[in-house]
Amino acid sequence: MLQVRPLKKTSVRLAIVTAALIAAGPWPARAQAPPARAARTGAVAQVRLSMAQAVRMVERRFKARVVRAETRKDGGRTVYVLRLLDESGRVFTVRVDAASGQIL
Repeated sequence: MLQVRPLKKTSVRLAIVTAALIAAGPWPARAQAPPARAARTGAVAQVRLSMAQAVRMVERRFKARVVRAETRKDGGRTVYVLRLLDESGRVFTVRVDAASGQIL
């Protein structure tokens, strides 16, 4: 005959914790250092603005078309260098800080 034993409190707690961890999904990736801490540790600042976002922003602001775009490192920060062509045929370059979105 099969005997059923009552569960111990520790077994119930373990089952609850295990179920909660499984329901929570995979472990989150390691968090990035905040920009202020990154600057103190000498790490490169985190990119908050993508190249596509920078291109859209600059094209709207200057009413010109981006004809060349590249990413460069400038003093430990990421900078997008965008070459634009306006309606009058003038070609000019704009630099955008990838971390802040500020036009340099």
